[in-house]
Amino acid sequence: MKGIALPATILTNQKGYRLVNSRLPTIQLFDDVASAEDFEDLYDLQALTNPRLTAQVGKLAYINAQDIPWGILGCAYAVAPFTHVSPDGSRFSNGDYGMLYLADTMNTAIKEVAYHQQEYISNVEGLAFDRLIFRGLSCVFSGDPIHDGTTVKQSHSIYDAGSCTDSRVLGAKLRADGSEGVQYWSVRAPGQTCWGLFTPKNVASIVQTTHFEFIIDGRSIVDIRKISSPDEFFKK
Repeated sequence: MKGIALPATILTNQKGYRLVNSRLPTIQLFDDVASAEDFEDLYDLQALTNPRLTAQVGKLAYINAQDIPWGILGCAYAVAPFTHVSPDGSRFSNGDYGMLYLADTMNTAIKEVAYHQQEYISNVEGLAFDRLIFRGLSCVFSGDPIHDGTTVKQSHSIYDAGSCTDSRVLGAKLRADGSEGVQYWSVRAPGQTCWGLFTPKNVASIVQTTHFEFIIDGRSIVDIRKISSPDEFFKK
């Protein structure tokens, strides 16, 4: 990848959307406290009686406690991507750190998630009819600085639909240099915008808005149905 320098911008009370699989439980512990000190006390107390606590909370070493937005609505949703980090990585991470990915509309979020779910199920042997339920989330966040990848054409290698090699190099550099996130073109919904946050510290709220059902027949997603949602979340 040739050197790339993205301009920095400031986002204030930006709205974004994401989907999470409903089989993943929310981490209530983050929503029950208002400070790092309270969390440590409650964590130590619950650890005495809950052997599954570590699996639920994730690896706290992945995130600085001072970056956790204690006391906000939906704190657990903001923190989960940073304590449950996929070793396979993502668009702007090689798997060494977590990121909170958001889309400009719920429709964009659906297209992003549907692509990755399709990739996964196409490699599952013997899968017949199934249904997956996803929670739709609405997020309000700010960022300073956010580096703007939408100044780069979608033909650039950071938007390669089949490889994340160059985008991960960029993500690691931005994060190391103190960036709070990257704004970029959606790879699965051309022309739409997404954000990848390197920290949750400037998330103001994340609330559940709706549920979606992904219908699977064999190795394909054949339908995506809205179970319940206010119409506003489908505005483009």
